[in-house]
Amino acid sequence: MRAARNRVSHKHFQLDSAKIRHAQRVLRAKTETETIERALDAVINEHRRDRLAMEANECFIQSGIQIKDVFGKLKK
Repeated sequence: MRAARNRVSHKHFQLDSAKIRHAQRVLRAKTETETIERALDAVINEHRRDRLAMEANECFIQSGIQIKDVFGKLKK
């Protein structure tokens, strides 16, 4: 999900180079720019997943379903 060229802007940041190198290895990115792009995409996607999970949880709770604690592990 790369930004369209007309939406790319030139920015200057002071970032921890060790963190960038580590993220670059984890994300298997070739350049620092690609690393930052992939990291931003990952954060955005995680936020979307979290929001969808929260919405699904709300629907589940509102459904009024009864949960049986067959293993006795749930807190009362």
